Amino acid sequence: MSVIFSHPTGNANVRAAAKGLADAALLAEFHTTIAVFPGALLDRLGALRPLLELRRRRFDSSLRPHTTPWPWFEAGRLLASRAGFNQLTKHEQGIFSIDAVYRNLDKRVGDSIKYATQRGAQAVYAYEDGAVSSFRQAHKLGLQCFYDLPTGYWRAARRLLAGEKERWPAWASTMTGLNDSEEKLSIKDEELRLASRIFVASTFVANTLKEYPGALPPVDIIPYGFPTVGARREYPTRKEGQKIKLLFVGKLSQQKGIADLFAAVNALSKWVELTLVGHKGSDNCPALDAELAKHQWYPTLPHESVLQLMRAHDVLLFPSLFDGFGLVMTEAMSQGTPVITTDRSAGPDLIMNNQNGWLIEAASPSAIQNAIEHILTHPTLIAEAGSEAWDKARNRPWELYSEELSSAVRRHLNQ
Repeated sequence: MSVIFSHPTGNANVRAAAKGLADAALLAEFHTTIAVFPGALLDRLGALRPLLELRRRRFDSSLRPHTTPWPWFEAGRLLASRAGFNQLTKHEQGIFSIDAVYRNLDKRVGDSIKYATQRGAQAVYAYEDGAVSSFRQAHKLGLQCFYDLPTGYWRAARRLLAGEKERWPAWASTMTGLNDSEEKLSIKDEELRLASRIFVASTFVANTLKEYPGALPPVDIIPYGFPTVGARREYPTRKEGQKIKLLFVGKLSQQKGIADLFAAVNALSKWVELTLVGHKGSDNCPALDAELAKHQWYPTLPHESVLQLMRAHDVLLFPSLFDGFGLVMTEAMSQGTPVITTDRSAGPDLIMNNQNGWLIEAASPSAIQNAIEHILTHPTLIAEAGSEAWDKARNRPWELYSEELSSAVRRHLNQ
């Protein structure tokens, strides 16, 4: 039993999934764009500041015998982005757009499946926007198609975000997530239609699939793991009314609820300090610029610095309006920092309300404000919820996600 596994960039959940399949002796081939392995030349080059991006493409050494890299489109995208050649990376249309990177890898995988089946491959595992070509070929050859949907279904996104440009017109330019063409959306639906099994990381994503206009295969919900926890955090004694330090990490877009966040924080400006880490959702949003001028803002930071910042803050705010998971929540919890978030994320899968964090209504500045006020008037909650959050992170490392995913894949291959 073995699986052809592909993803263009290889973020934390992809690395964990690939390693889990390899450790379970289920990985036939791993296709990606740029693959860096510890101690190899590219890894050493990644120590140079201009080439730091290479270190973000580092995979476990166990994957090396299985890996086929297809680097040229992704290398072109990275170079064009750094040089400011925006037309080359333009959404869907640019020759080096992220869409082109996904399509190219998907086609390469599709072209290679026939030869992989001759070596015993029985299934293809691919992700949203990068599966249609490989799934079409897999169907011709009688292979199973495992589909990983990391974010919510597009029809649900359109419904849930439809009113945001009217509710917050000054922030409309940050809402860039609804610009997919009809052709791209139809391909998303074809990928779902071709799937033998669907894997998601949150109950929220599973629920959005109810808006798919047709029959779907069974859905497996396997939440992602948490980063390795550090030492248990020590919390200073707090007094009622003492300022609390709030942190937001993510794209500065209204899809993340950023306008609601600022409205709530502005109403409590005497009692809170806000720090933000993330790129702007738009360079043409005066409302966003005005708000960022009031607070500490870092457009980007190294990952270790983000974790340190999380540990130095009292609460992470993540009031997302549409998020398939929200890895920043697991990162914050691993540092003993409790989270305020909505049910339009993996919040309900990770957080017990008022125990290891707080769940609030989405698209509601008053809900954010009420949660912060509750913490202000109950100063021991930060330490209590933070400690519970750290325990949650300690008990669900990435290795557990790897094991659960590989076990599910093995079970479905045997059916």
